[in-house]
Amino acid sequence: MDLSEKALDYLEEHIPELAEVAFKQAYWAALASGSSVLVSENGSLVEVFPDGRRKFIKKLPSWTPVKRGQKLDIR
Repeated sequence: MDLSEKALDYLEEHIPELAEVAFKQAYWAALASGSSVLVSENGSLVEVFPDGRRKFIKKLPSWTPVKRGQKLDIR
């Protein structure tokens, strides 16, 4: 299937929206299947259970600001 440059640009613009929908769908599908889900809330890692309970796991490190194209060395 050949797509025009305009069509590709349009689709690429919507990647963030599509990713958000996919993550929400996966979140709810996991809970509906009886599994728990790990999420980040207010700087903490939290386990969410299908019955709505939340369990604190750990405090997350602060964000590392990066610039477009910057390379990081992860150790």
